[in-house]
Amino acid sequence: MKVTVADCLTLDAFCGAEVVAGKLNLANDVKAVSVLDICRAEDIKFCGNVKTEILLTGFLGVRDDVEKQCDIVSAVAAEGCAALAVYYVGKAVKKLDQRVINAAERAMLPLLLMPQAAEYSQAISDVMDKVLYGDNFSNSLISNTVFHLLNFEKHSNFQSAVREAAINNDFQLIILSEDFNPILTVETRHKATIADAIKLGKERNVESNSKVYTMIDVNGVLTYWGPVAINNDKYYMFIVDNEDSYTAGEITKLAEIIELAMGMWKYTPERDAKAEFIKSLIRGNKSLAYTLKDEARISGDEILSVFFSKGIGHEAESQIFAEFEKEADLNIMKITEGDETYGMILTYEDEGINPSVKNSCVQLFNKMKGNKKARIFHVTGLNGIEGAGDAYRLISESWSFVQNVFPYKRVFTKYELTLVSNCINIQIQGGFVKKNYIELLEPFKEAGENKGKQLLDTLETFVLDAGMNSGKTAEFMGIHTNTVQYRLKKINEMLGVEITGNRVIPGLTMALALKRLERVVS
Repeated sequence: MKVTVADCLTLDAFCGAEVVAGKLNLANDVKAVSVLDICRAEDIKFCGNVKTEILLTGFLGVRDDVEKQCDIVSAVAAEGCAALAVYYVGKAVKKLDQRVINAAERAMLPLLLMPQAAEYSQAISDVMDKVLYGDNFSNSLISNTVFHLLNFEKHSNFQSAVREAAINNDFQLIILSEDFNPILTVETRHKATIADAIKLGKERNVESNSKVYTMIDVNGVLTYWGPVAINNDKYYMFIVDNEDSYTAGEITKLAEIIELAMGMWKYTPERDAKAEFIKSLIRGNKSLAYTLKDEARISGDEILSVFFSKGIGHEAESQIFAEFEKEADLNIMKITEGDETYGMILTYEDEGINPSVKNSCVQLFNKMKGNKKARIFHVTGLNGIEGAGDAYRLISESWSFVQNVFPYKRVFTKYELTLVSNCINIQIQGGFVKKNYIELLEPFKEAGENKGKQLLDTLETFVLDAGMNSGKTAEFMGIHTNTVQYRLKKINEMLGVEITGNRVIPGLTMALALKRLERVVS
């Protein structure tokens, strides 16, 4: 049911209101009401999406500045505001200046002059009741839906019943896993893609437990989102109102009926093929991943990066992912358990790989490290499903150890992971290879216990933590840069080589990493 500005003017809250401008647009749709408290026109951007809203204002911050009042009127009209109701005229603002009225008329914005005794609270209550429930709740929607959903004689399962209910009542239904992967889709039109809807759903953070479903406009298609519990597991459901025929309250009631019907049918969602695909790669079961790829609609060529993150926080991580998908036009597929997330980044099918996409992935992981407890382990730049499986194996084998070898890092790439993985293998095998590396550090023992330890600690910090930057080494160790330079000079003399030399640093890095790893596993 549509609600217009004209409909709202019949409410008690608007009794005595005068339409002083924009009378030709009283048929504007109204879907919400809110208070406008900006003092500068450009601050309208902080008000969110005010399209189809009635805004209530007293011009309190600009009560003596008619020019700014005019600018605000023009700004809200440009944003698609349904109407602007002006309060406290005669109290705060002495009078509603004709220039403000003219600005509203030029923008064809309905401008409502409210009685002096009117209050915001009554308008908010009355308008939202009208928007959510209307005068006559659409019992036909509910009764028709119930008729089809509970027709046990005609239908063999919930999926068949809800499909017929959707066709007969002109709505669509999509159920998503907690990780936003489609589980059940009942599509009756194709004006927008499910992928577009999911991207906007992630961006709007629809995980709030609102009693009324969140409305999201997907390229002109109205979708209503909310959480749903199936067999005590959390899912998301969004309903598409094909003809903008129902209010948010009606959609919410519809969702409740559908959820009850799921229980009566004992509906169990099909497996989340995308989540199972990731799990199969994590477990190293590549043959199962190949079996699942068609069901999950994934091509190995689309996989850009795989990652494991922990300690970031679900809400913060979801927000970062949503912004990334919007900006980079890439798709993140993930499974989350507690504060740990396994996922992969994919290109959209047939779009090709832009040369900058790998860099975009790296930028994403760097954004995720804002929390000091955050740790991100990723392998970016892969060779299909085989490469993704090998990357997950590399992460799972080395993530807990790589933090000990590089304690100051929060984002770990395939280079650190590979180094530590090799160190683990050498540590396990022992023997001649390990002996060769450890002997590279023997001169430090010969320098005496205290002096040798001091120089070895400096070398470790310089190579493994500071990226061979003496200034950062001094910062990490809490000593002067000159002291670092002096110690590095002594180390060169002790080892008989230039430690930053191209032929020296690989072996030295391996030896130092083994030394740190040995402290953890010994």
